[in-house]
Amino acid sequence: MDPALLRERELFKKRALTTPTVEKKKKEPDVFKDDSKKKLKPPTSNNSAPKLDMVNYKTMAGSSQYKFGVLAKIVKHMKTRHQEGDDHPLTLEEILDETNQLDVGSKVKQWLLSEALINNPKIEVTPENKFIFKASYKIKDKKSLLRLLKQHDLKGLGGILLEDVQESLPHCDKALKSLQNEIIYVVRPMDKKKIVFYNDKTAVLPVDEEFQKLWRSVAVDCMDDQKIEEYLERQGIRSMQDHGPKKPLAPKRKKPNQRKKLHKKPRDNEHLADVLESYDDNK
Repeated sequence: MDPALLRERELFKKRALTTPTVEKKKKEPDVFKDDSKKKLKPPTSNNSAPKLDMVNYKTMAGSSQYKFGVLAKIVKHMKTRHQEGDDHPLTLEEILDETNQLDVGSKVKQWLLSEALINNPKIEVTPENKFIFKASYKIKDKKSLLRLLKQHDLKGLGGILLEDVQESLPHCDKALKSLQNEIIYVVRPMDKKKIVFYNDKTAVLPVDEEFQKLWRSVAVDCMDDQKIEEYLERQGIRSMQDHGPKKPLAPKRKKPNQRKKLHKKPRDNEHLADVLESYDDNK
């Protein structure tokens, strides 16, 4: 090597040895910052997430949604067992057992006993403090259903909703199938619900086929009562004028008499002037 470069190298080493150096110390880890970072750091896996205690959640006093969920499940179960023919009453514990809700808290049980089940329109309380489903009609078999439909027909009450029959009568489909010749169905146009009527065969009258064709040829679907009445009046028929709903007449108010009432003097019996006699003592 070049001796000049070797001398410069030796001089550089000497200067480096004589120059003081300051070592940088490593920062100690901040315990508080690490803890805060750990707390704010989201969990990396599902296994590290805290588990929700379902028992404590169900027994929360302020969970009204849970309470009404329990009530709805009870009413649905009572309706189902009634439709299956189980009509014996149950206690609250038996109902909760059959609906798999034995983990219900004491506050919810107290609410069910004191308010919810007693005030529910579909639950009936027996004298033994037991509960049973309260159907729309008390019918147990097809004979009682037919008897009820006959009473409605005789009293002019019309028919019964099919959904009310299905709710009240156990094994409803079987009973309705056996009574298919005794009942008729009519679909209500406003909501398309089926109405069950008693098929009174004594009211069936033979009608001439030509008259039926004329009857069916008249289209009145788009006509209201007012238009039908006007058409009948043009044809010289006034049979509908007394059948419509009558509006109650407002009572007439008596006008106050503005004339002053004059004092009337008692009238004498002028027609008996010749018959009257005087009994004065002076005569």
